[in-house]
Amino acid sequence: MSELSAQRRMWALFEPIHAVTYFAPQARAAFETAGLRGFWRGYFAGRSAPLGPIGPAPVVASFFGFNPPMVGRALPDVWTRITPEDALAARLSGATEALTAVWSDVDAASIAGAAELLRAAATGIEVQGRVLGAANAALPWPPDTEPVQVLWHAATILREQRGDGHVAALLTAGLDGCETVVWRSALADAENGGANPARAFFQPARGWTDDDWAAATERLAARGWLHADGTPTAEAHRAFAAAEVVTDRLARGPWDRLGADATERLARLLAPLTARASTYLPHPNPIGLPPPLTV
Repeated sequence: MSELSAQRRMWALFEPIHAVTYFAPQARAAFETAGLRGFWRGYFAGRSAPLGPIGPAPVVASFFGFNPPMVGRALPDVWTRITPEDALAARLSGATEALTAVWSDVDAASIAGAAELLRAAATGIEVQGRVLGAANAALPWPPDTEPVQVLWHAATILREQRGDGHVAALLTAGLDGCETVVWRSALADAENGGANPARAFFQPARGWTDDDWAAATERLAARGWLHADGTPTAEAHRAFAAAEVVTDRLARGPWDRLGADATERLARLLAPLTARASTYLPHPNPIGLPPPLTV
């Protein structure tokens, strides 16, 4: 844990609580019951619903890593099947059911304590230039009598606000959506020794074609980030570290306000909750989440 910044450590602890929205069977069932068949309809409707009944352009911009035609297959069609309000209700009810099930043996006071602290961190976040963070922060909070929902909502605000900052870091690095996925896949392969080729997972998850992938690979090679065999160069590793520094800097506000002592208490409360929530997540996953942290 010592090598992680406070911001990245907290992200690794709260992100899985939000991510059950995409991977837990209860969450997928909630979207299907609401009228959205197929994983990607639920994903794009649920995640973009705080923005209203929008078309694909703002989602291409704010979600960043997806191939625009993939987004266009879901939006705006999903809004003929469900309203944004119903999509918001479906994602909350599915996440609540999933988390309640996996936390059934956790002391209720621990969940309530984590919810109180994570809500404090998520309240008053910086929203200028943070489209998804701002849209989720503007939604009404669940009632205090529903700490599981409060905890999930706080995690959602914080992950989208951090994600907005990460997109800014990638743009500053001069990357487009496909280049980002190719670059991250090459780095993942370098970490695992190529045992589990990341391209097979990340390319279909973001909708890029083989031609898109090849062109992005050529561009990255031309700027000195990939070797001829597709492995990342030292410059690619340096650029990744630099982007993470920018992302962390843009995400430090909630934890500065909460303070070091309260942040540490929150980390200890979240660790067992995150470990259980992570059982819903595949590893590897397109979010880039590591296995659960221990505190």
